[in-house]
Amino acid sequence: MQRPRVLMVARTRYRWPLSPSLERKFSALRAELEVHVLAAAADRASAGERDGFSLARPRRVRRLDGLTYYLALPFRVRSAARWFRPDAVVAQGPYEAAAVALARTGAKLVVEVHGDWRSATRLYGSRFRRGLSPVADAVAAWGLRRADRVRTLSPFTTELVRSAGVEPGDAFPAFVDLDTFRETDPAPLPEHTEFLFVGVLERYKFVDGLVEAWRAVAREVPGTSLRIVGDGSGRALVAALVAELPERTRWDRRLAPEDVRAALDDAAVLLLPSRSEGLPRIAIEALSRGRPVIGARVGGIPDIVEDGVSGLVIEPESVDALAAAMLRVAQDRSLVEALAAGASRAADRWHLEPSEYAARLRALVESATDRD
Repeated sequence: MQRPRVLMVARTRYRWPLSPSLERKFSALRAELEVHVLAAAADRASAGERDGFSLARPRRVRRLDGLTYYLALPFRVRSAARWFRPDAVVAQGPYEAAAVALARTGAKLVVEVHGDWRSATRLYGSRFRRGLSPVADAVAAWGLRRADRVRTLSPFTTELVRSAGVEPGDAFPAFVDLDTFRETDPAPLPEHTEFLFVGVLERYKFVDGLVEAWRAVAREVPGTSLRIVGDGSGRALVAALVAELPERTRWDRRLAPEDVRAALDDAAVLLLPSRSEGLPRIAIEALSRGRPVIGARVGGIPDIVEDGVSGLVIEPESVDALAAAMLRVAQDRSLVEALAAGASRAADRWHLEPSEYAARLRALVESATDRD
């Protein structure tokens, strides 16, 4: 049977060589689909055409990178569609969908919704973005309503799409390659309580609240520690925290997947106090290593973390609630052990093999292309 031709459009930043995880993902996709990827390069050396990828060169002025990417995207999509001639275009988000709709390729449009698209202007980057929120919201809604099919990842994203007046065609998790996180047995829980945060240091991750909460917990429980993995506009807050509590706080701007696995094994609990989330991959990775999660009751976090079973779910944007949950696990070893056992049991629900992910995406594409 002939494989559908699919142009995949995303803001994702790729770099060469691809990670083993991404190699597995695209190998599985190419077994089901003829794929070409239109995205962005993580660095200038990765930009250009290579192995089925067309990656836009990053701008020297970082703040202009996103704006120029989206302004150019309709033209890039139209150009790629002329020679690739896709049956469908899969857009990774409503903003990309709007660009594809403007390109008028004649191909069917499939939109993936990974999280709350509204956070891009409200909780990420500079204040200038927040002023763009009304326009961005209208563009996203317009893009969603022009889709032939919409795929969501979780109950949260399903309801989000329905609130925009669109009914999803299917719902299944994003490809989360857990091979790195499952190839060895998890380490036993550490004797002391180390908290771990992994994510971008942006406002939507509640990094400001995490810093305040950790100061309170560090004063109350001397034997605890915090490790932060990530980078972003909140780096000054983290740098100041490390300078203030150098013996108790570690910071890595970036880690390879196997090093994230090791960091999870070293930790007792993952912290995910976000103001907004889609379906957080790091939470699934933590569960796969038998590590409970303290997460905010926002977005897809409650879809993954069951309060009192695989972690603690707290009120969002509350320093007091975050500090109280951290103190609770730091002072109750039996609670951590019970939550860790629950985390291990919960991990399988979110594991999707590459072949299964690719097959479901193909079925979604075919349902869109067969509509007529």
